[in-house]
Amino acid sequence: MKLWAGRMSGQIDDKLNELNASIGFDSRMIQEDITGSLAHATMLGEVGVISQSDSKAIVEGLRGILADVQSGALPIDMTAEDVHTFVEGELTQRIGDAGKRLHTGRSRNDQVALDIRMYLSGQIDRLIALSRELISACCETAKQHLDTVMPGYTHLQRAQPVTLAHYIMAYAQMLLRDIDRLTDCKRRTLTMPLGSGALAGTTYPLERQRVCELLGFNAITENSLDGVSDRDFALELLSDLSILMMHLSRFSEEICIWCSWEFKFVTLSDAFSTGSSIMPQKKNPDITELVRGKTGRVYGDLITLLTAMKALPLAYNKDLQEDKEALFDAIDTAALSLEVLAPMLRTATFHPENMRAAAAKGFINATDCADYLVSKGIPFRDAYGITGQLVRQCVESGQTLESLSLEAYRTASEAFDEGIYEAIDLMNCVKRRNLPGGPAPEAVLKQIETVEHKLEE
Repeated sequence: MKLWAGRMSGQIDDKLNELNASIGFDSRMIQEDITGSLAHATMLGEVGVISQSDSKAIVEGLRGILADVQSGALPIDMTAEDVHTFVEGELTQRIGDAGKRLHTGRSRNDQVALDIRMYLSGQIDRLIALSRELISACCETAKQHLDTVMPGYTHLQRAQPVTLAHYIMAYAQMLLRDIDRLTDCKRRTLTMPLGSGALAGTTYPLERQRVCELLGFNAITENSLDGVSDRDFALELLSDLSILMMHLSRFSEEICIWCSWEFKFVTLSDAFSTGSSIMPQKKNPDITELVRGKTGRVYGDLITLLTAMKALPLAYNKDLQEDKEALFDAIDTAALSLEVLAPMLRTATFHPENMRAAAAKGFINATDCADYLVSKGIPFRDAYGITGQLVRQCVESGQTLESLSLEAYRTASEAFDEGIYEAIDLMNCVKRRNLPGGPAPEAVLKQIETVEHKLEE
């Protein structure tokens, strides 16, 4: 039976039922729906809106339903209109008329707003835990490669020498910011809307703060119209997840490039690779390609809800039913992406020799060559020009700055002496960049320690 059937007569069109029903997706919030109802029923009994005996019967009935749902003993009736209808119907069937009093002082509008906030709060905790796991994997990998020299890139052109540890820890920093955003989002999500009613509150003397305390929320909503129509917290989460997925996509793109034979910086474990149906030699990084592709899907979920919200007048509109599928899809996609990338990184085999060879061939120590001349008293702009000429000479002769003779150096500038070879040694180039946040092994180790300390906090 529809909760709103009293106003209507006649048979509801099957297509309207199909369009209107949400049980297919909001059933995943059943534990939150029951938990919220437990707090509501407890409060109703405490303030005398319903009798203590009815309150106790409702609470006991709801706890029984929750236990049966968790054990699998109670299958969800997918013909019900929504999760709220199913729970209330099951409760009334179990305890009789007392179950009909559960909805006193409450609307499905503020009820679903509560359920979504509770559900998202738990999912944010899950996403933070998964992000922490990937950060831990980054730290573990970085510790193993503090001295693994590789090219750093700008414009996807070899630019300056860094280490693999420094490179990987850049993504750890991104993920830390993602955790900060998710944590902040959770704070705003835990604002308790129950008591807003359909839009104008209720005449019953509800103790909203008591429900807030029972459910562990931070505060109650301050306006009943806003309480039932606000989805800023959901949009904020989708925005945060879009940024998170952008970070994962950038990392995935690096892995895709590094796996190619043209780079061959890394080989993924067979457990995280696929092959070709026609080319027997292929080993494809499908895992990172899929994460890269699924990023667009999460962007789409954000746009879906932004579009649904953009022209809604106050207060509740049925358009808001469209928030859940986008939210659930984005959460599931981000969680799965995080779950696969951590073990993929831990089982990957990096190839330091290929990274160093790429670094040696890219003239990425040219800046250090110019800096060497500056240390000899030559203005930087002149040192830049001299070094550029030397690079051009190397390109034309098939040499590197390391293999260029001292005579060639001195022809370009008499300021050069044998110390140039120590100055342009790739590992020395990295070690001299020992500023906080720099790629020197000592500096990166401090980065790792700082990140691990934040994880412990």
